[in-house]
Amino acid sequence: MSRANEDAFDELHGLVTTELISRIKSGTATTADLKAAADWLAKNHVTGVAAEGSPLAGLAGLIPELTFDDVQNHL
Repeated sequence: MSRANEDAFDELHGLVTTELISRIKSGTATTADLKAAADWLAKNHVTGVAAEGSPLAGLAGLIPELTFDDVQNHL
C-alpha cells in the first residue's frame, strides 16, 4: 500500500476542520470535540491574538491575572 498523496491529505484536513467547525457552531460539540479542535489548531500552528472585542479577548478576560506574590502567598 502506498502513501497517500498530498491531495488526499488536503481533503482529510478540510473534512476534519469542517466537521469540528460544524459541531462547535451547532452547539453539539462535546468537551472532547473542543479539546480536539484546540489540539488541531495547535498542531497546525494556528495562534490567535486577543484583539479588543474578539471572542479570544473575552475568554482571556475571564482568567484572573496573577502576580508572582499571589502565587507565593498560596503556596
